[in-house]
Amino acid sequence: MIVAITYELIKVCKQSGARLGRVHTPHGVIETPCFMPVGTQATVKTMSPEELKTMDARIILSNTYHLFLRPGHELIARAGGLHKFMNWDRAILTDSGGFQVFSLSEMRKITEEGVQFRSHLNGDKLFLSPEKAMEIQNALGSDIMMAFDECPPFPAEYGYVKRSIERTSRWAERCLQAHARPEDQGLFAIVQGGEYEDLRKQSATDLTSMDFPGYAIGGLSVGEPKPIMYRVLDYTVPLLPSGKPRYLMGVGSPDALIEGAIRGIDMFDCVLPTRIARNGTTMTSKGRVVVRNAANAEDFGPLDPACNCYTCQNYSRAYIRHLLKADETFGIRLTTYHNLHFLLQLMRDVRQAIMEDRLLDFRDEFFAQYGLNDNDKGF
Repeated sequence: MIVAITYELIKVCKQSGARLGRVHTPHGVIETPCFMPVGTQATVKTMSPEELKTMDARIILSNTYHLFLRPGHELIARAGGLHKFMNWDRAILTDSGGFQVFSLSEMRKITEEGVQFRSHLNGDKLFLSPEKAMEIQNALGSDIMMAFDECPPFPAEYGYVKRSIERTSRWAERCLQAHARPEDQGLFAIVQGGEYEDLRKQSATDLTSMDFPGYAIGGLSVGEPKPIMYRVLDYTVPLLPSGKPRYLMGVGSPDALIEGAIRGIDMFDCVLPTRIARNGTTMTSKGRVVVRNAANAEDFGPLDPACNCYTCQNYSRAYIRHLLKADETFGIRLTTYHNLHFLLQLMRDVRQAIMEDRLLDFRDEFFAQYGLNDNDKGF
């Protein structure tokens, strides 16, 4: 049988459980561990596809819920699919829409069949089910699709989470049956279970028995302290097949990317770098910099002297601060480009450290420079 997505393990770090590998997709090979920029509405906010290629993004994420509401998956299918619609010829991962629907807690009703909800755009009553999520993603034509899952909040009561993972397993089976294009789109399942070790194990056991091409760990970075997230990863990642990609959803702070890689995660995504860039906050090798601060008003040096991105090669903190204060879009473009480049470069450094069997040393060196502690906020 032809499968759309395969994983090639190159090396395991001798210092940790980190894996150097490659995910092979219909639109190219992705070196892992990797970070995926998020392009919610079929665009990574303020970035062109050419700019994303310049920083060597091999895969981006797009959002099923938002594209279902606007412009609609049928329209995108008529355009020739999402790749053609947005002029991106590299890999795309689409989420299932589940996370967005479940975050509409006041506007949704869950049944075994699926979730009834109201559009946040116009209040229209809509329905999303495993079958509908597959229909939308098949129409979009993404390289990697996600199964429709129930996303419990944090914290959540044990009984609720148990019922939730059992439903997620039943929905995953329905997703497999409804998936119309397994030869050119890979479908990943999502392990849930909150902070309960036995439920994570039950969820992983159920889903791995169905033999998906890849597995995600969901329900983290939803408000729990980072030590809890790392503990959940410590006992969940070993339950996943070593021959398939492992994806930690919604995580994008530098410390969590490194800690996730140490625990054997291959893929990450998060809106964090682009969202904070729009607020004028940048990630640098010495920690976060709030560019709007008065301290940068006459700083004619780059955001990060250690960075070789387009922004840092060409523009000063003082100039970028001026643009942000003047509400000029170019300022947001410069901070966004820098933050995405910073995380993609970080993942290149992580891959190099795995190759050299020194990822734990790299972590300690990076944290010492970045000025992190256990209470660093933001995933």
